[in-house]
Amino acid sequence: MKRLEGKTCIVTGGALGIGKATCLRLASEGARVAVTDIADDDAKAVCEAIAAQGDTAEFWHLDVSDEAEVRAVFDAVADRFGQIDVVVNNAGISGVNKPTDEIDADDWRKVIEVNVNGVFYCTKAAIPHMKKAGGGSIINLSSIYGLVGAPDLPPYHASKGAVRLMTKTDALLYAREGIRVNSVHPGFIWTPLVQAIAQASDEGEDAFRKGLDDLHPVGHVGEPEDIAAGIAYLACDDAKFVTGSELVIDGGYTAR
Repeated sequence: MKRLEGKTCIVTGGALGIGKATCLRLASEGARVAVTDIADDDAKAVCEAIAAQGDTAEFWHLDVSDEAEVRAVFDAVADRFGQIDVVVNNAGISGVNKPTDEIDADDWRKVIEVNVNGVFYCTKAAIPHMKKAGGGSIINLSSIYGLVGAPDLPPYHASKGAVRLMTKTDALLYAREGIRVNSVHPGFIWTPLVQAIAQASDEGEDAFRKGLDDLHPVGHVGEPEDIAAGIAYLACDDAKFVTGSELVIDGGYTAR
């Protein structure tokens, strides 16, 4: 059974990694998928892969830190597909890895503009369309580091903590209108970006991955498809009683 048949889903940062896996999964569940990203070629390739599996997707260039562009793209998606039912706020950046006292304000703002303001702009643009459709599901990508701390990446961790609380606030604000808002908290996921970091590391890819594997009680890092499966659940009516929740998909990392 295709659980998202007839629904329109927007995925931000849909070109690679978790975003790509999410687009493919939602399309396989029957959704019409709007693949949005600033990486045009990679995002178009995702649309081609979805078309090859017999499903529906179209690409829109989108910088989530530009409120006017977000509004224009969301309106265009609604015009094209008739409505907006699901938004996956996945686009994000890691930012600089320095102690807090060594980070300059511009580097801090850059992360907040994408990871926090981007979620705000996309949610703001989606709500009128979801009200018109009679409800919807917004899924915000936070992180294990929206739940626990770590001595690195201060802007990133601050942004993911903000997304966690933004999710709960919006869940309460829009529950009566049938709009559910939930956050997803991945552990370490083996994406192309993480693999590139591993390949460039002094220890080499295999040792780097082994180190990440050891951080998780299940004994290995996650795959993008693990996160996409959770997102697909939150997007569909199987999760009709789920809002304001934190779906932790982390191989047991935060259970310790």
